Amino acid sequence: MAADDRVERAEGDVEVRILLFAGLRERRGVSEEQLRVPSGTTARQLYERLFPAGPEGRLPVLFAVDQQWVDGEAPLADGQEVAFIPPLGGG
Repeated sequence: MAADDRVERAEGDVEVRILLFAGLRERRGVSEEQLRVPSGTTARQLYERLFPAGPEGRLPVLFAVDQQWVDGEAPLADGQEVAFIPPLGGG
């Protein structure tokens, strides 16, 4: 990454690793990414930022932080891994 492409880290920002599965992975075109978000950002807020609601609303997901199920209101900390798990289909 060139020096000009780097984003300055604002004081209070945290960096999280995001894991995406199934349709969410397809929509973003990646299975994981690193993002900086303001301190205090919750798992739900991050999900809403990455996947704005469309005409049919937003796909419901489960949230996991550091491989533990969490409520969507869990605030994220620096270095955490966040996974958004969409509903599983099948028959």
